[in-house]
Order: sequence, then C-alpha cells, then structure tokens
Amino acid sequence: MILHRDARCVAVDKPSGVATHRGWADDDDALLQRVRDAVSAYVYPVHRLDRGASGIVLFALDQEAARAFSEAWAEADKRYLAITRGHPPAHLVIDHPIPNAPVLRKSRGGDGEPAERVPAVTEIWCKETFGRYALVEARPHTGRLHQIRRHLKHIACPLIGDVRYGKGEHNRIFREQHGLHRLALHCTSLRVPHPDGGVLAIECALAPDLAVALASVRATG
Repeated sequence: MILHRDARCVAVDKPSGVATHRGWADDDDALLQRVRDAVSAYVYPVHRLDRGASGIVLFALDQEAARAFSEAWAEADKRYLAITRGHPPAHLVIDHPIPNAPVLRKSRGGDGEPAERVPAVTEIWCKETFGRYALVEARPHTGRLHQIRRHLKHIACPLIGDVRYGKGEHNRIFREQHGLHRLALHCTSLRVPHPDGGVLAIECALAPDLAVALASVRATG
C-alpha cells in the first residue's frame, strides 16, 4: 500500500471502494485510518480520490508539510488512466464549468443541479482504442468534485463503472464480460513541490482488476 515515505509525507495506493477520509463518507473503514495505523503516526490528507477510484493519495506527516503541499497543489501534475465508452480526440483540453456540489435529486420545478458552477479544466489524451472503448489519460488542472468523471461525460465519453455519470449498459458489459465491478479510474502519477525542496515524484502501477479488465477488452476489441 505504501508507495513512498519520508520525514514529511507518505504516499499510498488507495484501493477502490475505500473512502479517503471518514468525514467524506459514513464509513467505519477509511484510508486515513489505515494509513495512520500503518505508519503509527497522525497523518494529514493533502487531497482525496473518489471512493470508486484507486491509485495515489498523498498524506502529510506534520501540519507545516500539510500547509506547504496545499499551497503548492496548484502546481501539482496529477495523471489518471481511465477506460471510457467512446473515443475522445487524441488530445483535448476540456474547459467547462461544473457544479460546485454533488448533483441534487430532481425536485418539482427544478432541474436537480446546483445553481453555482465553478471553472474546471481537464486535459486528456486518448492512448488506445478497442472496439467502442478507449484508454484515456487525464490531467486535471483544477480540483473540482467528480471533475474527470463529469468532463468525460460532457464530451460523451463516460467512464466505465460510473453509476452516477456513466452508462448502465456498458457498466454491465464490463461486469459480465470483463470482470470489472468498479469505477475505471486510477491515479498513476503525481509530481508536486516537496516542502523540503525539489519535487516529489510518485508512480503507481495500474490496479490489478483494471489491468485484467483492460487485457480482456483488448482481446475482444
């Protein structure tokens, strides 16, 4: 689980299905508690991943480091791999405002969306296509809620396994034919200024279940 540890921080490979922090979900089990127990120290979450996503999550080991990482976070280069239904362009910058809160349930006289939208930018590259699906690399330049998921839906290339913004038919195909029962989104790399100077660079291999599903869809695509 631990990808990197030094005196100021620890980076871990979050499994799908685990919330980053107990405060963001009503869970007895959360990644923060797991990491705290693994390193026998209090940890400060620098950022979060959606429960269904997997990959790199960074924790600071002291308040000054947490503050330094937060102040430098706009400079961070975070990369994700995703499997999508549909083929995006080879390279695209998606500059599209999104709601600053979860989508609300539809109510009488309302459209179910919060009124306030905030700027959001995601850069994507189409790495490979197989049949109706694609392997996409995404780099969020802003840190909005469900940003990658919403932006891929916006360009009509929803994420596989996304029960909120995706397509049930294709989620079912991946469950039944490719054995994937989760959101197809994984944080593979992170580069961010380190509080002690230089750049912290972390890499994380694709989660095994995603790798197996990818090999399966390649074989049939």
